Amino acid sequence: MLVARIVHVALGVFWGGVVVFNAVFLGPSLAEAGPDGARVSGGLMRRRFLDVLPTTAVLTILSGGYLLWRVSAGFAPAYMGSRGGIAYSVGMLASLVALALGLGVLRPSMLRAAALSQAAAQANPEARAGMLADAQALRGRAGRAGQVVGWLIGVAVATMAVARYL
Repeated sequence: MLVARIVHVALGVFWGGVVVFNAVFLGPSLAEAGPDGARVSGGLMRRRFLDVLPTTAVLTILSGGYLLWRVSAGFAPAYMGSRGGIAYSVGMLASLVALALGLGVLRPSMLRAAALSQAAAQANPEARAGMLADAQALRGRAGRAGQVVGWLIGVAVATMAVARYL
């Protein structure tokens, strides 16, 4: 239990912090930078950011699921119907939706934008402009998804913080 709680809290803090930082600071800054933002995005890709973050999210959710299972005596209806059980369930649901958006929208958009930016470097000037515009649009899509993910993680953090006291 102790190890699962440490994993859940430590990785959850990392996941939530990164998501909020990206949604509030990094994403808008990259958008303002226009095509030059692709260099920063490329650096994140080289450091496997889009592999580390989903892995962190999955481990956070799995450890949280294990903790809920243990605390609820195997998801006993009496506990799961309590205020605390409902709050933990809402937080877990928000986390799962955030993960789904991250894996289904944000990550593919960023990977495609990075691939387009790299291809644009080798393309002729008329094709380059279109590729860079498409990459910028994909980064915008990822940014909007990131904002939704940020709000969902905020819901998860808030419900988990207060569930025990309900």
